[in-house]
Amino acid sequence: MSALAAPNEVVTRALLRQVNVPGLDRPAALITLDNGFDHTKPNSFGPGGLTSLDEAITAALAANPAFVAVTGKPYVFCVGADITSLPQLADREQALEIGRLGHRVFARLKDSEVPTFAFVNGAAMGGGLELALHCHYRTLSGGVAALALPEVFLGLVPGWGGTQLLPNLIGIPAATQVIIQNPLMQNKMLKPKQAAEMGIADVLLEPADFLERSLEWAAGVVRGEVTVTRPEVDKDMWAGVLYFARQTLDQRLHGAVPAAYKALDLLETAKDADFATGTAAEDEALADLVFSEELRSGLYAFDLAQRRAKRPAGAPDKGLARPVTKVGIVGAGLMASQLALLFARRLQVPVVMTDLDQARVDKGVGYVHTQIEKAVSKGRMDKGTAAKLYGLVSGSVDKGVFADADFVIEAVFEDLAVKKQVWAELEKIVKPEAVLATNTSSLSITAMAEELEHPERVVGFHFFNPVAVLPLLEIVRGERTDDATLATAFAVGKQLKKSSVLVSDAPAFVVNRLLTRFLGTVFAAVDAGTPLDVANSALDPLGLPMRPLALLQLVGPAVAYHVGGTLHAAFPDRFGVSENLKRIADSGQPIVVDDQINDEVAKLLVVGDQPLTAEQVRQNALDALAQEIRLMLDEGVVAEAQDIDLCMILGAGWPFHLGGITPYLDRTGTSERVTGQRFLPHGAASLPA
Repeated sequence: MSALAAPNEVVTRALLRQVNVPGLDRPAALITLDNGFDHTKPNSFGPGGLTSLDEAITAALAANPAFVAVTGKPYVFCVGADITSLPQLADREQALEIGRLGHRVFARLKDSEVPTFAFVNGAAMGGGLELALHCHYRTLSGGVAALALPEVFLGLVPGWGGTQLLPNLIGIPAATQVIIQNPLMQNKMLKPKQAAEMGIADVLLEPADFLERSLEWAAGVVRGEVTVTRPEVDKDMWAGVLYFARQTLDQRLHGAVPAAYKALDLLETAKDADFATGTAAEDEALADLVFSEELRSGLYAFDLAQRRAKRPAGAPDKGLARPVTKVGIVGAGLMASQLALLFARRLQVPVVMTDLDQARVDKGVGYVHTQIEKAVSKGRMDKGTAAKLYGLVSGSVDKGVFADADFVIEAVFEDLAVKKQVWAELEKIVKPEAVLATNTSSLSITAMAEELEHPERVVGFHFFNPVAVLPLLEIVRGERTDDATLATAFAVGKQLKKSSVLVSDAPAFVVNRLLTRFLGTVFAAVDAGTPLDVANSALDPLGLPMRPLALLQLVGPAVAYHVGGTLHAAFPDRFGVSENLKRIADSGQPIVVDDQINDEVAKLLVVGDQPLTAEQVRQNALDALAQEIRLMLDEGVVAEAQDIDLCMILGAGWPFHLGGITPYLDRTGTSERVTGQRFLPHGAASLPA
């Protein structure tokens, strides 16, 4: 074990106690995983934790128990391997050893002659879920908030038996969904009911008395009063499912995520190989991936999302924040309505919308009510909460309703003159200390506030669509925004459960500026004569969440053209204006239909006679991103490159295997070739030099 020493490991102890269960002639052995911290620091396994579990299993079996059960501390079962220790592994042999250690310890539960149970009381992810899969039986709490095998999301594979046990328990279609599809869908979690229906759990129990009911249920199994039946796994479809999955990966990722392909190979092995052969293959795959650049980028991205996002760089002292007891929203369109629902749900304070006429106001409030009704019908909200939200959200054509609001946000047409007019009118109505927030995607906060009596209370509060899904919030400080306003904005962002990044008042801020430069480069290639399909597929090797033209359609050609115009005015040497994009915007036609380029849109284009190859388009786009990021850092738009990456991950959905974008630009040599320097030091999101 000395080779696996992890000096920084927070050891998860396996605490053993004997439990007398009614109806059994001898005690049961209950092993509780607990690292000594509350639920904000979940249990995980490093070498020390695995050793503790091994010792607890030995002691449990020595006592000749009626059964052995493993559970977790409150709200947490176990979230898997201690991934922070992976970069400390010195060589491939150490990676193999950590894989083999986990397999050896967990297999003791699988191979035990004494019945073994997992009482999954809380978050169970990665190696934690794999531990549960090794047990003969599993109970699951209906209150579990996180249930997944997320390894592919980070650049790994389930390496402690998951790829071999899960498909042979629930079948290959469902296992492929859990191991590959869900991680690639922004790390989608399983709901407890869904996991039980799949067969991952044998019984779903209420959280209030979960442990007591689990012990009773386990005793019933041991006494033979409860029979667990599991459907036979259909192996005839195995090859077909994996063939389709591989085709899907090729179409979406084009080889960009090695872990996903490794996971497919392991799932293929699970069909016929014995367990020892399959787990040995997991060890080899794990050892390969631990020393990949994609994993290092994934771990870097994970750290950004888990740590930096919770402690925003440059945010003022939270003690300066003012209380917010009422929110006003200027506008009642789709974005404004989404904001109204979000503020009401998270802040639990009155939210009032205004618009130009009663019909628009009614439509906005109606949207909120419809969304609440949908949440209730799908079981995502109880009727009591729904009734409260109905009462919190209201609308009016009279802006006088904002007089007692503490926080007012506008979501009106993206035009500086319109927004300035809104604030000039509102400043005469709202309280002197009320925060005035704008959801502008590209306009200057400073210019918007310059004619106000109190410009210091205006702040950018830029959400990303869909508001309920994307976690990023760009908080923009104008030249005269004061610390109290900024602190209040960050406090509200935290209440909204958004990850806030402090951004200076620069055109289009971070995400929109980079995506506009990126799309502008691709469209410049189209303008030059590059076929649409070539330009659209040129970035495929990066494995981005969507191709450029699909992204353009999501943003909206008219919006993209407008933002591009704003940036062209600010930086005419780097941001061009594409007349072809204007033609598409004016046409109102979709540029992509059923993942295919619309031929009618293609006919609108007027192009040159200097087409580029896909490789040239890709390199131009990467070069442009590298140049723009360096300029943004030099301008102080954000504190560090890490904030750029955090914004691209959380606001644009760019994948973890890229680390956002700067680690990829570093490891491909683009950063140094274009700017003369790396964005990050060697080893920060890559293998050491």
